[in-house]
Amino acid sequence: MWWTVGALEGLHADQSVWGRAKKDKVVMDYRGYFDQAIERLKTERRYRVFADLERDATRFPYALWRPEGEADKPREVTIWCSNDYLGMGGQAEVIEAVTKAAVRHGAGAGGTRNISGTHHPIVELEMELADLHGKEASLVFTSGWVSNLAGISTIAGLLPDCLILSDALNHNSMIEGIRRSGCEKQLWRHNDMAHLEELLIAAGPDRAKLIVFESLYSMDGDIAPVAEIADLAKKYNALTYVDEVHAVGMYGPRGGGICEREGVMDRIDIVEGTLAKGYGTLGGYIAASMAIIDAVRSYAPSFIFTTALPPTVAAGACAAVRHLKKSGVERERHQRMAHLTKHALQAAGLPVMSNPSHIVPVMVGDAEKCKQASDLLLERHGIYIQPINYPTVPIGTERLRITPTPRHEDAHVALLVEALVDVWKTLGLPFSEAKIIPMTRPAVATAPCTYPEMKRAAE
Repeated sequence: MWWTVGALEGLHADQSVWGRAKKDKVVMDYRGYFDQAIERLKTERRYRVFADLERDATRFPYALWRPEGEADKPREVTIWCSNDYLGMGGQAEVIEAVTKAAVRHGAGAGGTRNISGTHHPIVELEMELADLHGKEASLVFTSGWVSNLAGISTIAGLLPDCLILSDALNHNSMIEGIRRSGCEKQLWRHNDMAHLEELLIAAGPDRAKLIVFESLYSMDGDIAPVAEIADLAKKYNALTYVDEVHAVGMYGPRGGGICEREGVMDRIDIVEGTLAKGYGTLGGYIAASMAIIDAVRSYAPSFIFTTALPPTVAAGACAAVRHLKKSGVERERHQRMAHLTKHALQAAGLPVMSNPSHIVPVMVGDAEKCKQASDLLLERHGIYIQPINYPTVPIGTERLRITPTPRHEDAHVALLVEALVDVWKTLGLPFSEAKIIPMTRPAVATAPCTYPEMKRAAE
């Protein structure tokens, strides 16, 4: 609708998102729309503030935090929410590989994969990833989000009348890949095998079907019944696509993920993973048969028209994959620290969501208090844990998501417990009954330190 100057008399320009009147015509108030969109997020307590952090590769999990307006006065903080789960971003072999690649190949890839961007380090990386998952081939993308978008949309889109069966808690990148495919989608209740089987039966044996799920769900930390899913896929003639983003590098004898740990890797058709978490670098990938990989390589626009990962990143990622294929030390230490952290927090009565993985969700249940808890931890205790709010998790399930690493020490855990107890008391947040709930698969036979022992270590 268009308005004249007379119709807009008395209306303050800053209050109008329809436009500002000027010489009998409207000038669209573009900024007003964006200002209102941001204000909605602030009103809903969903506005996200970035912390200016300077990681120290030699001293991780320590970092320098530069508060807004005080960039010249950095403060040392301990990071407890990094996705560099194993600290591989600072691992010596990885840094050496990155440095050598930078000197030898330069900073960039030089183009898309079709236009001079298929450099040797990325070819080596794809060979290592195919071997990791026991597949014929793999394909590397610029991120795990893009690999899901490209992989799911292209694979499903090339199949006739494909039905995508998606776990209800699948990641946003998987949802976007499904949407981009244009295929029919049906949700099955999270990890509910009976419901998945009902949908498979209803679809019939002759229809193309793609079962899409995650092996480890990053917000709750629960694990999919991968063997049962593989059984159903075989029984009802469906393809399987698993997102192992939060498991590669960290589970299985060579870091192949949950599917490797459970011995079902050869029964999963497409494995998707990331290089930005367990491997500490950047990028995503899919591994599958040569035919599937070649089809995605040839048809996916988000692969064809995107500049390749630079040789430095590919070389660093390749070094991390190779290292973790041979070394289980990082995985064992990582599992011990995850078990110890859960043990200590639960013993202190903090509301930790129990799960069998390395993810440690501490439930808050209120967006504003979740942000306040995060701020208090940072400002009062020098501990950085970002708040997790909607839309990442449903409203009412806001939380602090803690991710222990092999580089955390027992003393760090003791200080974390004391800090969280102080924050919970300050904000009047409810405690749970103090209890010890062991992980389903404790990684080490030895018992973790008691809280008094950890406290003494901290002192």
